[in-house]
Amino acid sequence: MTTERSIDHVALTVRDLPGMAAFYETALGLHPLGGDRATRRLGAGAQVLLELRADPAATPRDPRQAGLFHTAFLLPERADLGRWLRHVADSSPRLTGASDHGVSEAIYLDDPEGNGIEVYWDRPDSAWNRQGDRIEMFTRRLDLQGLSDASPGDWQGAPEGSRVGHVHLQVGDLEAADGFLAGDLGLTRTFEGPGGGWYGWNGYHHHLAGNVWNSRGAGPRDPHMTGLAEVVLRAPDAAGTALSDPWGTRFRLI
Repeated sequence: MTTERSIDHVALTVRDLPGMAAFYETALGLHPLGGDRATRRLGAGAQVLLELRADPAATPRDPRQAGLFHTAFLLPERADLGRWLRHVADSSPRLTGASDHGVSEAIYLDDPEGNGIEVYWDRPDSAWNRQGDRIEMFTRRLDLQGLSDASPGDWQGAPEGSRVGHVHLQVGDLEAADGFLAGDLGLTRTFEGPGGGWYGWNGYHHHLAGNVWNSRGAGPRDPHMTGLAEVVLRAPDAAGTALSDPWGTRFRLI
């Protein structure tokens, strides 16, 4: 049995299920893949990437609390990212950032309930600068015009092969986060920067990251708050296990 692990999908608790589903279908091009009055599943091809769970009475997310920093949707090709960039520029969501990280090119925005989103593509891993387990990453200006010009064609929705490449968390303490991510989940620390740590499996630059930029000292997260409900991991060697980080963020292994 393979022991390789990765992100399968992310579940969010939302107050406005129809509105949030419409946003992810329109802005990100995710396709409906089932659900009912209480849930919507969205993805690319046959792969569910996002599950929305309705709770109209949920407390609005507090950006200072532990939980989700962003869900990062990985597109197969650079041209996909360029086509999506033109699409989102013509729709209405306001972008919150765009960066060249060396290993990847990434564009950022928020959904209507304040959950962070990254849409990105990876440069070939042969081009990543490795020093042992460490992988160089940085934040530099992304050439949006160059990206758009190099991406002919129109956006047709999230292409098959799109996936959740990584999930970035807000945590209350980096040492405690390291104990959970490297210890309980068996990730390798690949990069560290002021206020944050990045972790991957199988030589990937990162599947999970944690930062204290907004949430330093945060305690356990209110389970009745909107935002991250759980991260579902592909982990054939530990399927059926459920874990929670020190702030109550749930990880389910399948």
